[in-house]
Amino acid sequence: MHIFRKGGNVEVPGYGKIEFGAVLFDLNGTLGVEGRIPEDVKGLLAKLADRYTVVVLSADTFGTLEEELKDLPVSIERVSDGAEKAKIAEGYAPYVAIGNGNNDVAMLERAELAFCVIGKEGASVDALLVSDIVVTDVRDAIEMLLNEKKLIATLRR
Repeated sequence: MHIFRKGGNVEVPGYGKIEFGAVLFDLNGTLGVEGRIPEDVKGLLAKLADRYTVVVLSADTFGTLEEELKDLPVSIERVSDGAEKAKIAEGYAPYVAIGNGNNDVAMLERAELAFCVIGKEGASVDALLVSDIVVTDVRDAIEMLLNEKKLIATLRR
């Protein structure tokens, strides 16, 4: 597996090849709870944005999207449903997707690498089934992208 980023790539034995330049996140249930993103997660997003294009796609159920992300080097995409989310995600291909809900399924299916976050707001069974990696906290997914050895440990065959 090759993960191309600023500064190099990484091989994951027996897994194959993957390339991506963008990391796409869902907001509610993935990055935060009830539309609020913890400060340490914001810090991790900023670190991730040093390596990749970071995009948050959300219907903004709680009306907090711009406020929560205003000082971060991330792009925001408002979506109305899963089909629109997947269509917009294709414009960032190849990408990694991180989500938890039914409206994330198509985006997760089309991703080069898909993470399902089973957090405080739960996750849909369909999102779980189409994901490559399952975590219980978005911090773990981001840390795996920041430290390739964690990806190797999980994905190697």
